[in-house]
Amino acid sequence: MYFGGVKLKNIKSYYPYLAGVGMASIFGFSFMFTSMGLDIASPMELIAYRFLLAAFMITLLWVFGIIKLNYRGKNLWPLFLLSLSEPVVYFIFETYGVKYTSSSLSGLMIALIPVAVTALAAVFLKERPSLYQLFFILLSVTGVAFIIFMTGIESRNTSIIGFVYLLGAVLSAAFYSILTRKSSLEFSPIEITFVMMWFAAISFNFLNLIDRLTKGYPISDYFKDLTDYRVLIPVLYLGVLSSVVAYFLNNYALSKLPASQASVFANLTTVISIIAGITIRHETFYWYHVIGAIMILIGVWGTNYFGKVSQLVISSEETH
Repeated sequence: MYFGGVKLKNIKSYYPYLAGVGMASIFGFSFMFTSMGLDIASPMELIAYRFLLAAFMITLLWVFGIIKLNYRGKNLWPLFLLSLSEPVVYFIFETYGVKYTSSSLSGLMIALIPVAVTALAAVFLKERPSLYQLFFILLSVTGVAFIIFMTGIESRNTSIIGFVYLLGAVLSAAFYSILTRKSSLEFSPIEITFVMMWFAAISFNFLNLIDRLTKGYPISDYFKDLTDYRVLIPVLYLGVLSSVVAYFLNNYALSKLPASQASVFANLTTVISIIAGITIRHETFYWYHVIGAIMILIGVWGTNYFGKVSQLVISSEETH
């Protein structure tokens, strides 16, 4: 069957790449909404609200038959493990990493995730990228680092514990990518996302509840901040789009692409966040944003282009 002169089969081959771009776009705008919400709510509150809404939304989709789930006879422990890696451990480490270092240094460290994923994928999944792919992965990471360094390191104290937290965030995100890639052999992307949302909702709301009790806050005021639109709007965006939709797209991309290819899309988030800041918040646009963005885009394109080339070579060799 053809659509617009192109075989539908060929169009479907681009779905994983479109999913990666969609995921990066949603996460790119999430920084703006997160910043809005943190003006009123605490980081733990915002995260707890976000994943509680996400868990209920994805459950409603299941109840009304919009999505299909089938866990019968399947081992769920790998899903619990990947959910612990991300979002739970990742968000905790990232939050405290930013607290004890700087947002610039945090961004630089988080940009190393594709490198960590590539290294772990080579060890655990036997997915060895070509030299061309390694070059473009490093080019993309360098583009992120260039933007961050040119923006300037904030004048605030950093500590060793901050580096340790950020390193933990990088490793937990990398393990999540590896575990998701493995789990995709048995579970669909939506089945993985469903467990992730509920695991995160239970974990973060438990931690938030303990935090509120230790500070002497009444349980009756647990959802009080949601009455403020400056918290409600970010929670709606983060809970529905950044959690359910973006993680589904990410899990879908990881189920179809090698982990090193899928993870590099995360660096597009930097480009999208800059665009969001310029167009919506009217932030200043500098020349190094252009150079860094070009490096990131070329890096993402090259990683996936040479990934497709290598897959074609392998499939060609298998037919001979």
